[in-house]
Amino acid sequence: MCDHCGCSTPSSPHSHSHAHERAHTHSQDRGHHHHHDRDEERRTIALHQSLMAKNDRLAEQNRGFFKGRGTLALNIVSSPGSGKTAILEATLRALQDDYKMATIVGDLATDNDAARLRATGAPSIQITTGTVCHLDAHMIQHAIEDLGRAPLDLLFIENVGNLVCPAGFDLGEDVRVVVTSVTEGEDKPQKYPSIFQNADIVLVNKIDLAEAVGYDRKRALEILRNAAPGALILELSARTGAGLDAWYNLLRARIRAKVGTEARH
Repeated sequence: MCDHCGCSTPSSPHSHSHAHERAHTHSQDRGHHHHHDRDEERRTIALHQSLMAKNDRLAEQNRGFFKGRGTLALNIVSSPGSGKTAILEATLRALQDDYKMATIVGDLATDNDAARLRATGAPSIQITTGTVCHLDAHMIQHAIEDLGRAPLDLLFIENVGNLVCPAGFDLGEDVRVVVTSVTEGEDKPQKYPSIFQNADIVLVNKIDLAEAVGYDRKRALEILRNAAPGALILELSARTGAGLDAWYNLLRARIRAKVGTEARH
């Protein structure tokens, strides 16, 4: 699925190993087979390291761009259906009189989410990734160019719905936000630890459905705090509006903090 991180490419060491074993009997040239596997593994690791190093360099360029423009950039990640687009819709409408905002939206296909966000009046750039299951720093650079030179207070980057690959790609953001929902159960942070370990903020959405789906809030929060010890956890509902004021106030505080930090430099 992922052309960049190699999580399911045909040339990955795991899949290559199985294909190669089917082509040979157990007794055929075992030494050559293992040598070939080691070479393939080294090439895969080298390519992965090169791709990640390039991404990190571009992410730093993006970070410098955001800093120079005084833009607070948020990378918002989640599994599909968590409600991150609904949260962004509500946020853009609630803060539109106070801040200049825009969104960059990543999706495998369609621009449905970007169209929803444009309806709020905020500029929105769609990145259609095809088979690539995450956004990377290079994609964000191109999207920034498409947004133009108008100053922005807030840039929301809505990543592809996926809790695996986006964890490894720095986009140059100031804040990484993970959205989860009560309908996904309590143990998502245990199943996908990397994405939560790197979170600055975790939004637990759809709390209005907690009772209906038998959500164990105490257990869920305990798991979340263990998985994301450095993250601020907010519980909310994009549908009813419960908890959204705390989210808006957090964004206001982050904007003030960024402006204050950059003014001192």
